[in-house]
Amino acid sequence: MDVENKIIRKTEKVCERHAIIIGAGIGGLAAGALLARRGIPVTVFEARRYPGGCASDFTAGRYRFDSGATVGCGFHDGAPLHRLGCELGLVWPVRPEPLAWQYRHKSLHLDLLPGRENIIARFPRSKRFWEEQSKLARLLWQLSADGLPWPPSGVEDILGISSRVFRLFPRSAQLLPFLRRSAHDWLASHQLDTDPDFMRFIDAQLLISVQSTAPSANALYAAIALDLPVSGTWQVEGGIGTVARLLAGSIERDGGRVLYNRKVIALDTAGTRVQAVKTDDGEEFVADLVIANMTPEALDLLQGRAPLDERKTLFSRWSAFMLYLGIDAAVFDHAGANHLQLMASEGDPGEGRSLFVSASPADDLTRAPEGERAVTVSTHSRSGPWFEALQQGRGAYEVMKEKYTDSVLRLLCEQLSEAEGAIRSMMAATPCSWERWTGRHLGVVGGYPQTSLFNVRGPSTGYENLFLVGDSIFPGQSLPGVVTGARRCVELLLSQAGKYVR
Repeated sequence: MDVENKIIRKTEKVCERHAIIIGAGIGGLAAGALLARRGIPVTVFEARRYPGGCASDFTAGRYRFDSGATVGCGFHDGAPLHRLGCELGLVWPVRPEPLAWQYRHKSLHLDLLPGRENIIARFPRSKRFWEEQSKLARLLWQLSADGLPWPPSGVEDILGISSRVFRLFPRSAQLLPFLRRSAHDWLASHQLDTDPDFMRFIDAQLLISVQSTAPSANALYAAIALDLPVSGTWQVEGGIGTVARLLAGSIERDGGRVLYNRKVIALDTAGTRVQAVKTDDGEEFVADLVIANMTPEALDLLQGRAPLDERKTLFSRWSAFMLYLGIDAAVFDHAGANHLQLMASEGDPGEGRSLFVSASPADDLTRAPEGERAVTVSTHSRSGPWFEALQQGRGAYEVMKEKYTDSVLRLLCEQLSEAEGAIRSMMAATPCSWERWTGRHLGVVGGYPQTSLFNVRGPSTGYENLFLVGDSIFPGQSLPGVVTGARRCVELLLSQAGKYVR
């Protein structure tokens, strides 16, 4: 079939098996690449001029910055990105980081390495906890090795989950006490909840990986999240956006198309099916299958429905405040790490009291001039106050941005004193920026807080041929999480929409 005939207007005959992907984030691109490799004609519509969404990169002046997803993970043997690359014939241009990141809180500096020895040396009472965490994580990785069909969409999924559980029995029975347990309860069972420095360290790790802290994070999510440094992190040549560019290239090589500056603004539905999508240039296109790489709230808006509880989203879901800095390379040479996690002395994490700092590799001159690094600094921030400030007027919004900038720079220089006087370039971004950049309603980024295994969203929607991918569906955020969710979506799509895919 000719590529030009893959997109067809509503008045023309429906093209068998044609799939439309809305959004060229990692989830949409991974799903599109898997479908294209299976011979299904795929067209991706992306509102921006480049792919990647929250895992993209951009050029500003002499620097190329990662937009937000600044830690490469999931590339080790058997991991989701490794498996995806093998299936698509892609060789990821990555190399392992010497350490995952360095944690700093007051005088405490901890390198997060594949082993736990240095953490246990600093927190000796935590040894039994880490032994248990390691066992749980290994068991969970085995259980989900081929993708976990969760939440189950029918009898077949329930039988598949049951089969895996029985295959690993009796070890799988170890998971039962943790199904509804919080990470805090788990830590308390090891008498670790009374150590404020250790709890702050754990909260910092959980916030960046499961979007929640120990009191509300589910224990099994925590077991996987705390395993990230063991699996290792990876430098991605050219920036994190390289992953998206390679996936887009894979779709095109397999006969699909990725169309930029083409925003889908509405869905044309009839009964339980999506018949067509409408783009901002007035065109309307028919497809058998539609995958939306967006948040559920953004999907509601696309269907002409207001999100159910916008105020709850504003004040319960995380966005981010970011600084993009050009900094002298010597600052990170001295630190001995490309990624730093910096914690304020006190106060709940987020809103400038915890920072994740990522610097481009010293030898990557495509990212920054020689002798400098392109640095992304992020802190969790609620969307609500930012949009309220913007409603008050541009002046109130700029005052808030300046306040956050000062707070972030103060903590950065407090924990990384070499940064003072070494900053050559600076640009700030807020949740309002994220909404404008990604199209995510209210600038929500990072996925959902992983507080429960039983209150999660799968790829299915109210339409039999419309599916969701991205960090809002199980298993949530991160490159491996989103790729795993995309694979699950493709499997579900092909099984449930079989009568439309021949």
